[in-house]
Amino acid sequence: MGWLNIWKRQAPAAAENREPELIRCPKCGKMVEKLRVAKRRFVCYECGAYFRVKTGNRIRMVADPGSFEEWFADPEVCNPLDYAGYEEKLAEAREKTGLKEAFTAGICRIFGEEAVVGVCDARFMMASMGQAYGEKVTATIERATRARLPVFFFCCSGGARMQEGIISLMQMAKTSAAIKKHGEAGLLYCTILTDPTMGGVTASFAMLGDVIMAEPGALIGFAGPRVIKQTTGESLPEGFQTAEFLLEHGLIDGIVMRKNLKKTLYFLIHAHACAGKKGWADFKGSDFHFHMTEILKERMWLEKPKTAWDKVKGVRRLERPSACDYMGYIFDSFVEAHGDRCFADDPAIMGGIAFIEDQPVTVIADVRGSDPGECRRRNFGMPKPEGYRKALRLMRQAEKFNRPIISFVNTSGAFCGREAEERGQGAAIAESLTEMSALKVPVLCILIGEGGSGGALATAVGNEVWMLENATYSILSPEGFASILWKDAGRAKEASEVMNITAQDLARLRVIEEIIPEFGGAGRDTVQAIGEYLKEKIRAFLLKYDGMEPELIAAKRYERFRAF
Repeated sequence: MGWLNIWKRQAPAAAENREPELIRCPKCGKMVEKLRVAKRRFVCYECGAYFRVKTGNRIRMVADPGSFEEWFADPEVCNPLDYAGYEEKLAEAREKTGLKEAFTAGICRIFGEEAVVGVCDARFMMASMGQAYGEKVTATIERATRARLPVFFFCCSGGARMQEGIISLMQMAKTSAAIKKHGEAGLLYCTILTDPTMGGVTASFAMLGDVIMAEPGALIGFAGPRVIKQTTGESLPEGFQTAEFLLEHGLIDGIVMRKNLKKTLYFLIHAHACAGKKGWADFKGSDFHFHMTEILKERMWLEKPKTAWDKVKGVRRLERPSACDYMGYIFDSFVEAHGDRCFADDPAIMGGIAFIEDQPVTVIADVRGSDPGECRRRNFGMPKPEGYRKALRLMRQAEKFNRPIISFVNTSGAFCGREAEERGQGAAIAESLTEMSALKVPVLCILIGEGGSGGALATAVGNEVWMLENATYSILSPEGFASILWKDAGRAKEASEVMNITAQDLARLRVIEEIIPEFGGAGRDTVQAIGEYLKEKIRAFLLKYDGMEPELIAAKRYERFRAF
């Protein structure tokens, strides 16, 4: 008998003597053989649950052997807020995972067809999106656009990277804008949502695919189930926010099995083969003036400087003026529009057509309410998906009729609740970001109170962004920041000082262009002064863009967010 036959007889016996390496299934809890699971593309052979997959294994599942070439492999480490211990945490994540960042991308072949593949890896700081991550996503999309290649992103994330604060938040608009340009070039962009895909990634590039697929059982949403339950006290239904749940509610195109994944991508490449103004009237309004400017300026200089926490408390006061209060001093007339043409009219966002002198503009505004009853009716200014879709409808209408857009931002964030997730909160915000980034009319966004997370950013993608001097703009509330990073919501005051959320902080970080004076503090006695000051500034903004080519207006907005 030859040596080969002897080896064949002996090898299985040797294998039987080795104890197989075991791992625990995340769903059924059974200890299963790692090798058998790996051969099944990391699917449990006992219950069919999907294990989370490392970057290298994910690429091997879809790319032809040896064809993957990584792009932007060595991102620069950045710490925009100088957050203590962050660089050490990044170094630890790099050493633990062997990755430079949570997102890896490059070019490969899929059954011989060239495509760009990007993979998010939850092992690296829960795939939270910071500046380096957002830069890699954006640069990958841009390079794919130049090369006219289809893009497939495997998405997962716990949300934004808290240690990078507002700069992390800006990545949502930046990545969305790049995807918009890729789509305008007639190119295919697809996402495969894996477990978990949450927060800012859901509300940006994950939900912007021409085709959106998901793996079975993946947790997908804007706010997590635990946050929703703690916030609302609701008992959530079985399977809430799973891939199957999203499919039932019309938010994704389908669920894809790993065994069919590569063939599915190849099919999509072939099914989506790439094919190869009027200016505004001059303003002739009266000279700028207001009755009490000098007195209010004196009050402003005498007032004791406010801390970040003072400003947080200030913007939450019912007495702080709303957009409705300022609009009477800014616009000569206003006619409100209603409804998203899909589900409902969300009173948390008001919109319509206004005139400033002879110039028509589209106005969009968050409205929180000025008394307890109105606050409840307007859901405390926290928009639901239909609110963002109403705003988007008005933006598209403004572009069609060549009207500039003025957006007043004042929300603690998008509504966190079961019905918001059922109606696609993350997708609504993502769609607003991507469409707003490419509008060919001037867009001015003014933060008049509290700007909270992606819910505020959804209507704040402007050619310019201004803030009232005591307004705030942040990745989330100080209480949430302290709870997530320090496990102690009671340290909210301390967090507010670390987060860089004031107008002065954001001007230094170049997140905003203008700080609007409040003449001692926004209130009933200063609303006219602030409104008339805003009117003059808005008139100057509109004149600056008068006659500018529509494509240049959109390009300037894109470059504004591309710089973050």
